[in-house]
Amino acid sequence: MKFIKQDLLTLLIGLFLFASCKNPDGVGLDVDPNSAIQGTLVNDQLVTSQTVREPDLTTSMLSAHPLGYMVDPIFGKTESNVGMTVSLPGTETSLDFTSATLDSAVLVLNLAPQFYGDTATSKYSIDVYQLTNKITKYKSSDALPHNSTLLGNFNNKIFPNTKVKVTEVVASKNDTIRTMTPQIRIPLNKAFIQNTILALPATSTSTAEKFIEYFKGLYAEVNKTSSTGTGGVAFLDFAGSNSYLQLVYRKPNTTNGIDTLSKNFAIASANTVTANIKHDYSGTAVQTQLDNPTVQYGVTYLQGLAGVRTKISFPNLKNFTTVYGKAVINKAELVLDLSAGTFAAPFAPSQRLSLYRWDIAQQEVNVPDRDQSASNYSGDPRAKTDAAFGGYYDSLKNRYVFNITAYIQDLIDGTKTDYGTFIAPESLTATSVNLGLSRTTTTASRAVVGTFGNPTNRLKLNIYYTKMN
Repeated sequence: MKFIKQDLLTLLIGLFLFASCKNPDGVGLDVDPNSAIQGTLVNDQLVTSQTVREPDLTTSMLSAHPLGYMVDPIFGKTESNVGMTVSLPGTETSLDFTSATLDSAVLVLNLAPQFYGDTATSKYSIDVYQLTNKITKYKSSDALPHNSTLLGNFNNKIFPNTKVKVTEVVASKNDTIRTMTPQIRIPLNKAFIQNTILALPATSTSTAEKFIEYFKGLYAEVNKTSSTGTGGVAFLDFAGSNSYLQLVYRKPNTTNGIDTLSKNFAIASANTVTANIKHDYSGTAVQTQLDNPTVQYGVTYLQGLAGVRTKISFPNLKNFTTVYGKAVINKAELVLDLSAGTFAAPFAPSQRLSLYRWDIAQQEVNVPDRDQSASNYSGDPRAKTDAAFGGYYDSLKNRYVFNITAYIQDLIDGTKTDYGTFIAPESLTATSVNLGLSRTTTTASRAVVGTFGNPTNRLKLNIYYTKMN
């Protein structure tokens, strides 16, 4: 009888516990199993790295075009100048400027938000000239020949986040004050515009092609002598009708004597805008590394605007299965620490980095973890969202982390060959299918990251794996 009572008591307690547990699968779980990292950790795999130059990049059809000059104590001097094709206003043709007298001509350059550098103290002197030829070359190193006659100058601070108030001319009505997006406004020589545009016969504006053939376009560059401070790089927005050459002129009419009119001559990426970018690393540690490509240094350098990138390699992964056996990679992350003391205002670290690889023909392609589907290729089913793929700046730990599980698995299994893996600054607005032109020409930011041999800011490849029987 004694044992029967004990058995009944045990059964009742068990039934009570079972009834009170509404989610038995969650008992004893301290973490989300979807985010838990399982397996054995290996974090001593060699990763070699070196600083290499970026190749020339195409600068037409960018989402924003760089214009500026800056002197960085680590990266030396950077400048970017912009050539822009000027077209007719909208769909207008055969413009009639008979008896017209110019009141003003202003080059309006709309600012994109991604300014890099100093806006607080530096003053920027921007000169404007006329191009001598139509724009036909679009590489970042291509020169943009222009006339030597100065047409206009801007000399002031640049405020990329400050809207401006502008007087708008309205035909046969009172002028109005409009609040416009942040922009640079550069008055141009009135006599030049009067003689080169307003004096044109209507036949020269019968088509946009004829006008472009005649006028060629405008060229804007920072005057390094007249500018002050460490400088920076602004990004110009030529989307739609955001930037233009505005002409305000007076013309007689038959009713009330004189009309004051305004025409905006279009400047848009679709009509060809391009940038000429130059880097001078003379006397810097960057140049030292470029001159000694076989040396493994404690840091490597990354800079936008087709500057420099870091090339990495995983030389021992081909022997991973020999050492650890055949394995399933549960997670692999590449961790890049910023080198201490290399980032301070106004030269903040890149807010985002990209990681991509070469194929057998040394063409840039996504690693499988970022190879999301697009209209021009099938994509890899293992690809992650951009947020999960990583590369974003962690301001608390001053580092970047890439999740490259699929890529490391492929390198270990031998289904992919590491012909070259690269890390470079990338625009925050770039997408996973937007390689090449959006990678470094729409950001002027930079970063200095530790290498595998750096004792305090070590480059790490963390591999979590499960051994297969």
